[in-house]
Amino acid sequence: MITVRGVDVRVGARLLLSGVSFHISPGDRIGLVGRNGAGKTTLLETLAGNVRPAAGSITGTGSLGYLPQDPRAADPATTVTGRILSARGLDRAVRALREAEAAMALAAGPSAQEAAMAAYVRAEAAFQAGGGYAVEAEAARVASGVGLPSRVMDQPVGALSGGQRRRVELARILFAGHDTLLLDEPTNHLDADSIGWLRGFLAGYQGGLVVISHDTGLLADTVNRVFHLDPQRAAIDVHNTGWRAYLEQRETDARRRTRERANAERKAAALRAQADKMRSHVATAVRARDMTRRADRMLAGLEPSRRAEKVARIRLPEPAPCGRMPLGAISLAKAYGTHQVLSGVDLAVDRGSRLVVLGLNGAGKTTLLRILAGQERPDSGRVVPGHGLRLGYFAQEHDTLDPALTVRQNLAAAAPHLTDGEARSVLGAFLFSGDDADKPARVLSGGEKTRLALAGLVHSGANVLLLDEPTNNLDPASRDEVLDALGAYPGAVVMVTHDEGAIEALRPDRVLVLPDGTEDLWSPAYLDLVSLA
Repeated sequence: MITVRGVDVRVGARLLLSGVSFHISPGDRIGLVGRNGAGKTTLLETLAGNVRPAAGSITGTGSLGYLPQDPRAADPATTVTGRILSARGLDRAVRALREAEAAMALAAGPSAQEAAMAAYVRAEAAFQAGGGYAVEAEAARVASGVGLPSRVMDQPVGALSGGQRRRVELARILFAGHDTLLLDEPTNHLDADSIGWLRGFLAGYQGGLVVISHDTGLLADTVNRVFHLDPQRAAIDVHNTGWRAYLEQRETDARRRTRERANAERKAAALRAQADKMRSHVATAVRARDMTRRADRMLAGLEPSRRAEKVARIRLPEPAPCGRMPLGAISLAKAYGTHQVLSGVDLAVDRGSRLVVLGLNGAGKTTLLRILAGQERPDSGRVVPGHGLRLGYFAQEHDTLDPALTVRQNLAAAAPHLTDGEARSVLGAFLFSGDDADKPARVLSGGEKTRLALAGLVHSGANVLLLDEPTNNLDPASRDEVLDALGAYPGAVVMVTHDEGAIEALRPDRVLVLPDGTEDLWSPAYLDLVSLA
């Protein structure tokens, strides 16, 4: 349970929310919505206790689980099973149990055997006290629900792809049994089956829930309250309804406000016109002043006019001239420990071609793009840059951004030839204006990081774009802008995505299916693989 009283939320000098108050009770399933940059992620960070409110108070009871957009807290050496079990402190008990079993197997004499047996008894008692094998089975069910295959459960977290690591953190938080959940884009990197499972889990969740998601299907199936963040008013509009009723209510409220404003303005204009006629006569001058005051009060009593929310004007670079095949790869192979990710992958990217890379999470899609971008070296094989190649790389985990640098400094690093005026113009088009340009990248939301990374590509002259989940974390309006820009881009594109709309906008001519490395002409039949992946 969380109670928020008179809270102000700021990022630097910018006021995101002013004097907001609300209560989250058990059974409340709240969808937190608003455009990118409205403050959704910052509010969730504040509720989680990671950011202090500028004013007001936040109090809570019970345990709290928070899934950020970029969870990177896990020790890379921890196994997947250990990481999930650590949510209830069972990882230590399991580790002690395994160590005792190994000691029993290696015990050389009676005394060593007796000591190992005593250690095993203590470890098993601690394990059973924490729920034992039933809880371990529950953890496995949750892991399976979010799409973690059994083969990865004993692997170290550091050997997993970014999508798999995020699934591990989601499974850990859902398994923990917290009283309140704060989830920031929980469907990122999930396949269709996992999203369906998550919807069922959240719909039946008995604790308090606050979720940020651009998956409207998830919101429609799970939430019973909607909090809309309005950055122009630094306020939260609370709707105590489900998602579909909220959409209808919003439309009804907008029409009502428009109608009330039109009526009030018409009446106020009539009063002022009558007052102007009466003002010139001494006998009616006092009544004319009263009429003018009535007109002013009538307009002052209206709700403030709400401007349409700004949308980023996203565009992609004008590609520099290049040869017929600007990028290729021969027999690429890559392994992490004993896990072979890529094996014998060949690739030919022709000028202006459009290739989509498909495969399950962990199949090596991000690894392939990182190798093509020069961020990682293959174990064998090579990347072949063609004549005039200029690469633009958009990283799924926003690795191309330096979290210690400001928004302006990150753009300058990506496009050092821009003048200060040109940089301001680019940032403004991507909705970074005023003090926003001086925010450090580490405080940006996932959607803002996506916009900043795309802004760095605008003046790159890239003729081959490597795009790894470019629509993740974007609000619907910004996503539409990205898809329009992608459809109009005349250069070559190699894209990894779980977004069927992004593939339809790309209009690919070829597909590469991993881990087999099979390349084929694109067919609409491959769209089924997108949702499965």
